[in-house]
Amino acid sequence: MKRYVIIVAGGKGMRMGGDVPKQFRPIGGKPVLMRTIEAFRRVYDDIQVILVLPHDQQAYWARLCQEYDFGIPFLTADGGDSRFHSVRNGLALVPDEAEGLVGVHDGVRPFVSEDTIRRCYEVAWEQGAAIPVVPVVETVRQILPEGDSFTVDRDQFRLVQTPQVFTIGVLKKAYLQPYQREFTDDASVVEEMGHTVVLVEGNRGNIKLTTPDDLKLAEVLCRI
Repeated sequence: MKRYVIIVAGGKGMRMGGDVPKQFRPIGGKPVLMRTIEAFRRVYDDIQVILVLPHDQQAYWARLCQEYDFGIPFLTADGGDSRFHSVRNGLALVPDEAEGLVGVHDGVRPFVSEDTIRRCYEVAWEQGAAIPVVPVVETVRQILPEGDSFTVDRDQFRLVQTPQVFTIGVLKKAYLQPYQREFTDDASVVEEMGHTVVLVEGNRGNIKLTTPDDLKLAEVLCRI
């Protein structure tokens, strides 16, 4: 069984501020994206990493790899106009005849745990599709179009994380579909063609680095 992970790092990081995209920001003395890639190689030392980056950021990433002597091998695909198109570009580097699993992970989630990665790949091998989720701990209110709001039962909701893992055949077939705005993640693409997605336990620390405060928290997590 062959394992792949498509790491999508196409964001410009506008909410993070500054000139350097968030996936290249250093945390604990190392760029975020390198920490993300290392998380998967710690679990599966033979996993094939496919990195999706905007074309105009690839030279900068290559310089970072030289500067930090980053030696983990990876393939590179160009980012697309949306996350859907970026994943599809990365998926094109997985051979059509390959048998195994392919995960899709946000490049700015460097703290995904080994247990979460392993659970996702193992369940996907059995069920065809698995995504990590965590319970909602805050009170949730739904806002109506006219401005009123009301509290909803948070036990009926889960926060979705990555990696979202699928058998290669399932994900390739799903990404033959035309793009829809409703495709907010890979699970929604797979479900559109009628395939069931299994929820597995994620880890609370698997945060998506989006704001400057997230970077401060990341520095703390690096020391734990």
